[in-house]
Amino acid sequence: MDGSAPATVVVGRLKPRWDLAPAQPLLAAHLGERLGVSSLLAQCLLNRGLTEPEACRAFLEPRLASLTDPFLLPDMRAAVDRLEQARQRGETVVIFGDYDVDGVTASALLQEVLEGLGWSCAVYLPHRFDEGYGLSRDAVTNCLRRHPATLLLAVDCGSTAYETVAELREQGVDVIILDHHQPGPRRPPAVAFVNPRAFGGQSDPCEGRELCSVGLAFKLAHALVKEGRRRGEAGAHGLDLRDWLELVALGTIADVVPLNGQNRILVKAGLARLNCTERPGLQALCEVARCTPPLDTFHVGFQLAPRLNAAGRLETAQTALDLLRASSPEAARALATQLDDWNRERQEVERGILGEIRRRLQERFCPETDWVIVEGDPEWHLGVVGIVAARLVQEFHRPAVVLGGDGGCLRGSGRSIPGFDLAAALRACGDLLVRHGGHAMAAGVSLEPDRLEAFRHRLNDLARRTLAPEALCPALRLDAEVRLSDLTPEVLDQLERLKPSGPDNPPVQLVARGVSLQRPLQRFGRDQRHVRLWVTDGRAVCETIWWSGGLQPDLPVGRFDLAFAPQWHAWNGRRRLRLRLLDWRPA
Repeated sequence: MDGSAPATVVVGRLKPRWDLAPAQPLLAAHLGERLGVSSLLAQCLLNRGLTEPEACRAFLEPRLASLTDPFLLPDMRAAVDRLEQARQRGETVVIFGDYDVDGVTASALLQEVLEGLGWSCAVYLPHRFDEGYGLSRDAVTNCLRRHPATLLLAVDCGSTAYETVAELREQGVDVIILDHHQPGPRRPPAVAFVNPRAFGGQSDPCEGRELCSVGLAFKLAHALVKEGRRRGEAGAHGLDLRDWLELVALGTIADVVPLNGQNRILVKAGLARLNCTERPGLQALCEVARCTPPLDTFHVGFQLAPRLNAAGRLETAQTALDLLRASSPEAARALATQLDDWNRERQEVERGILGEIRRRLQERFCPETDWVIVEGDPEWHLGVVGIVAARLVQEFHRPAVVLGGDGGCLRGSGRSIPGFDLAAALRACGDLLVRHGGHAMAAGVSLEPDRLEAFRHRLNDLARRTLAPEALCPALRLDAEVRLSDLTPEVLDQLERLKPSGPDNPPVQLVARGVSLQRPLQRFGRDQRHVRLWVTDGRAVCETIWWSGGLQPDLPVGRFDLAFAPQWHAWNGRRRLRLRLLDWRPA
């Protein structure tokens, strides 16, 4: 580890500690020689826990053929058998989804695949404000009133809905749960509980744990096709599941799950499909978001997904589902424009709430005692509190829960940091809460307003007992120390093979020592908020961009160490190396 002073917390800004991976020159050189790659790429692979050549090759060349058998997932056989029974009986399958991108893409995929294989099905997406998250009684009642059915396929929800599933069973409605959230204390009495985190079953307890719900939906589709082909069904033989991979990539990236294992395979293939998608809805969405190929995880996570999420945050997620399934460019363009308008409205609402929380924290935030940020207001919009919580985690690097008004209750969302299981913490606060659920890094919660302070105190007490103080200091993880002249086009092309980047596979981040400015820096952008620098180590000169660097009080001077992410910058059909500044400090 590269030692540095502890980070200091200032409202709106964090100074990270640099965490440089230990250099392993001999091992990296040996691995690089066996793989036929640079020592730098080999070092990056070692940093990601990959030491054997075969594992490295599988990582660098993810293949769909390497996906595991879908029947290894718990209760997958029971789910397929019950669905087959429904098809033979002519039952309508109602897909009960969720209003975020993961839930919407999973619902779209399942509806299209099931219909393509001969099922009669419908989709119901609950309304965030009127019905709340998941299998609430109101949502299920409304769903079955609109779509009378005896089989409900709950997607991206249901793992904690014991009472609702039990009531449906008594009414003669079977439930299949396809979910990746942490289960509750009691297993719901569903006919199939396809959740990699579920207890019991004969499968490997770790099988598929990285998958989100659209990944599980793809697995269910794979299982149905596999079973259909075993039976010699023409429809199953004619169905190509690759046609849905762009939906899998969208939902997986948007849900911020680990991009390793099967997710890496699915997202890699899905991004390739997205870059040449023939879906009118996705073409129109890229157009309004001004996204042009090559699209990667950044474009999905920060430009496409927020627009799809805007529907469920401000109105109804049905608009996002309709866009994904749009069959004509004209209809798709109108739907994409509506989502773009809602996204701008969402951004305005979000800025207002975030500004109010910052004003509150300026008055009372204490880094030594406030290990979790908990803020609520009955006037805050429920559709954006989760995003605001995520922004607070970015700014303060500590768990955050933000709640808005929901009738007589406060309801909201929380986001966490590594080392603090938010879902487990909420279970420990269960006596203070009306409802809660989620997973380690993100969860939802409802409580009475008069319990907000007690909830804040309990969560902070749990965090102080769970987290080490250094966990509240963000680590800037750096792969290697390099010279700028080491970054040749060949090396940069090799580093591109580590993509797609995301959780558990971060982008390559490097450090160059003792660089200086080759010419005066330039400010650009609205309010001169960004900075362009030309840095040199005496051997090479590299253009460097510091996004929002113009807002920082200190700019690089003299000789300094530079932490950066290398990247290709394409312009007018040509590409050149450009560095993205992550942090700097005096040499």
